[in-house]
Amino acid sequence: MTRVVATGTFDILHPGHLWYLEQSALLGDELFVIIARDANIRHKPRPIIPEEQRCAMVGALRPVTRAVLGDSSDMYRPIREIKPDIITLGCNQHFDEEKLYASLEEMGFPAKIVRISEYSLSPYTSSRDIVHEIVRRAGISSVHKSPENE
Repeated sequence: MTRVVATGTFDILHPGHLWYLEQSALLGDELFVIIARDANIRHKPRPIIPEEQRCAMVGALRPVTRAVLGDSSDMYRPIREIKPDIITLGCNQHFDEEKLYASLEEMGFPAKIVRISEYSLSPYTSSRDIVHEIVRRAGISSVHKSPENE
């Protein structure tokens, strides 16, 4: 049985997320999804949707066997627990595949790493782009950052 792990924030679900998860699921028999914890997201604004809700939404999607929240202090803990054969990365995830593979191999988890291609059949495949479009359509001239989004 081939176990696949996908990871991500999955803030505002969109067709790109579904593509990523469908393509990941095709690579194995089980798809586990690790949802990024709010506190660990530093490369972009904090998510709009709370982590528990993001986990529940992703877990309800057809391709997903099980969705779990990531660990607050050790990003590899869920990997050690799930023991995947394959780890997929989305087209816009900021992971260096060589470094990730070396870290996994060092821990005794030589999982195959697969980068999933971009979904191009929809203009809305980024949560950030969706928010900007909502703001544009609402006619809001400027968006103020709240302290929690900085």
